[in-house]
Amino acid sequence: MLTIAPFRGLTYNYRERKDLSALVAPPYDVISQEEQQAYYQADPHNVIRLILGEKRTGDSDWDNRYTRAADTFQRWQSNRNLVRSPHPCLYLTAMTYDPGNGMAMRTRWGIISLVRIEDEGSGVILPHERTFSAHKEDRLKLYRACGAQFSQIFGLYDDRENIVLNACRASADLTPQMDFQLADGTQHRLWVLEDLLLFKQVADAMRAKAVFIADGHHRYETSRNYRNILRARHGRKPADKSYEFVLMYLSNMRDEGLTILPSHRMVKRVPGFQEASFFEKAEKYFDIKAFPVSSGELASEYETYKDVLQDAGLNRTSFAFFHHGSDRGFLLSLKEAAHHEMGEDLHASLKKLDVVVLSRLVFQKCLGFTKEGLDDDEIFHYQSNTPLALSSVASGEYQMMFMLNATKIEHVTEVAKNGLVMPRKSTYFYPKVLTGMVFNKIDPKEIISVP
Repeated sequence: MLTIAPFRGLTYNYRERKDLSALVAPPYDVISQEEQQAYYQADPHNVIRLILGEKRTGDSDWDNRYTRAADTFQRWQSNRNLVRSPHPCLYLTAMTYDPGNGMAMRTRWGIISLVRIEDEGSGVILPHERTFSAHKEDRLKLYRACGAQFSQIFGLYDDRENIVLNACRASADLTPQMDFQLADGTQHRLWVLEDLLLFKQVADAMRAKAVFIADGHHRYETSRNYRNILRARHGRKPADKSYEFVLMYLSNMRDEGLTILPSHRMVKRVPGFQEASFFEKAEKYFDIKAFPVSSGELASEYETYKDVLQDAGLNRTSFAFFHHGSDRGFLLSLKEAAHHEMGEDLHASLKKLDVVVLSRLVFQKCLGFTKEGLDDDEIFHYQSNTPLALSSVASGEYQMMFMLNATKIEHVTEVAKNGLVMPRKSTYFYPKVLTGMVFNKIDPKEIISVP
């Protein structure tokens, strides 16, 4: 049973500071070092100082990025840069953005609330991607130092009649409490909802639903680990203690503003790669069509490649393949008989996924990587910006690129419902949920009021 609850959110003091654009940031795991510095310089109160503090020479157990985040967090509360709601609330958000595919601006709606943390296999909160221990260890150190959740997990639920969102929108004021625009033109609005009847209505409507984790798998598992630590320290009773819940941004998977981008596979190097040998192996599994490309025009022609790939992908798994120094690109389309070559250990729902076909048949069988080798961050990178991905192959920054179609939402939910996980970076839900709108402070003594 899914449990949704309002909470006393901690926010920047929006009554005194109307423009929050210089204070927010994307989730920590998509921020480069260059972007990290830019956020540091944007404003002395930018959330980057909490979610991704700088490493310094001489860092120690008592002075490091986590302890500095904790000190900053306490100071911002003391001087009222951050203020906590005096009573529980739900938070309605609207993000209006350019989907980047030549289409008109669209708006994705979401609700920020607390959600009860579920044990693995409950069937209530469903992951779909693998996680890695290093990321979880990093976030757990931050949790333990600060006693707060700074970033929302992005969850999707299925609400065919849009009951939940319609109720929240009906309860919201005409004027949002937050309204600002980022440099890329994306507009963010947030309404603070305080209606007790609404809380009950939302909780009842969500109770029988499942939540699919769209983004934030590492943070969700870390929240569960942190809960277990506090359970051991403070106990499980009385029920509904604050550490039994996690901060989530929930969006209807049928929302017209939901966009999934492809996550193209970038390969730094394949030792001993020979084009002829590669295609000799690949022809066993794929129909291959070559087309001329110019390294100088590779990025500028991305719309053409995207359209060709989308058309090919309507009926079967297809990829576009480019490698540095070649005057040709290649379209690889899976042969019907090749499905059985993927192995009997794979569930039928996984065999539908382009990323799994690419992993099993191209990376392992044709390029010779081991399953473990596919997790080598020195070799494999991921890029959703198609022109940038093509440019990095043309320049030689990467040896090759496999251009993919976006994973379909119905495939994501099918995999999750079957209790399975996809390879890492199988999906890119765009835009990322912003960090800095609402925080959740975890007080072990606080009891959450569940409607």
